[in-house]
Amino acid sequence: MSIKATLTKTDLSMIVVSFVIGIGIFRTPAIVAQKAGSPELFYAAWILGGLISICGALTFAEIGARFPVAGGFYKIFSACYHPVFAFMMNWSLVIINSFSAVGVALVGAEYITPVIFPPEMHSQIYVQLIALLMILILFALNYAGIKTGARAQNILSGIKIVMILFFSSAVLFSHPSALPIQHSIASSGSFIAILGISLISVFFTYGGYQNTMNLGADVKEPQRTIPASIFIGMGVVMGLYLLINFAYVHVLGFEHVQQSKLLAAELASSFLGEAGYKITSVVIFISVMGFINTSLMSNPRIYYAMADDGILPEIFKRVNEKTQVQQFALSFFTALMILGLIWLGTFEKIVNYVMFIDSFSMVTAAATIFIFRKRMKNTNYTGFRLKLYPWIPLVFMAMLLTVTYNVFISDVNAAITGLCIFAAGFPLYLVLKRITQSTNQPFT
Repeated sequence: MSIKATLTKTDLSMIVVSFVIGIGIFRTPAIVAQKAGSPELFYAAWILGGLISICGALTFAEIGARFPVAGGFYKIFSACYHPVFAFMMNWSLVIINSFSAVGVALVGAEYITPVIFPPEMHSQIYVQLIALLMILILFALNYAGIKTGARAQNILSGIKIVMILFFSSAVLFSHPSALPIQHSIASSGSFIAILGISLISVFFTYGGYQNTMNLGADVKEPQRTIPASIFIGMGVVMGLYLLINFAYVHVLGFEHVQQSKLLAAELASSFLGEAGYKITSVVIFISVMGFINTSLMSNPRIYYAMADDGILPEIFKRVNEKTQVQQFALSFFTALMILGLIWLGTFEKIVNYVMFIDSFSMVTAAATIFIFRKRMKNTNYTGFRLKLYPWIPLVFMAMLLTVTYNVFISDVNAAITGLCIFAAGFPLYLVLKRITQSTNQPFT
């Protein structure tokens, strides 16, 4: 049965917005401000990151239209590259997905800690303990078979959009730089070098647009609808991000933004007082819980599809008949989250570890557009086709390689660890292949 195209321009535009807007915008601006060192470079990084992300979204939209399969992002590696490289790349993504979820958990824990604990307990160890408690509670609920509907997740996404608009209204009710000015954190290096390092966290916050590739076959009139929806959706995201960043800087002061981990709560408190601070912290914490719950639900399903294709062992497919829970896959993903929490500990470290592998995987994924175009050169392809090809994917890939390089020079340990995770996929591939062959199971 073929997929019926039902998504309109409005539908796809809102989907793009929900793909991208997450929790990062309530945390990463402080990191970007530290790296940028000046408001001008700070805003330039957000604008450039948004424009490059549009190039990426358009690139993945064509890839998805040419390869319309469920869960297509990981499958394109198997479809276009050698089985060993495909496994190594997907193995790395399995690890990185868990680290990303931990990073979001830490943001929620950072916001809720000042609300529930006295000042003397506002240390990193308590933040980590709360993050661990969140993960374990949601793991227990999902293990028991508790399900969260898509409607609830859409409501949470809507709450985040309303929150951004609400926080941005602080510029109307608060005086500039309402908080005491602290010493600015200056950045050293050339304009290009500083901008490149600033883009690491910016791209982390803009992430999610690659999921447009899963919708290529679902869109009405894809030639017109897809580019228009991506420009509208990413334009909305860029506008919201610039709006709230302007509010952060205008109300709190750039120097304070550089040193704050709780930007949204402090922004709310500037015109609503202590009550605004607490309400905002609680709402962000609830949004984080929703995201972590979604991660615990969705990632085991990805493992199921990978095991079904022979990329992971059969045990990842096993489902409890009574609860319909993939108990091993869920436990495996949760164990990776806990390992990442204990090993890395802070949101800043996690961003670097995630972005090194993630940017490399995005480059290799984007490169499949050239492979698909070559393979389908003489076919009657009528789906979405990029304008300004090959420049749009080339610009996108070049910028992501720049981010990979900047992670390497700014955090060598993160880069080396990322390479080790990737390289570990090779012996693991050989071991799994031998195991599956001995049990007469298929393996890619």
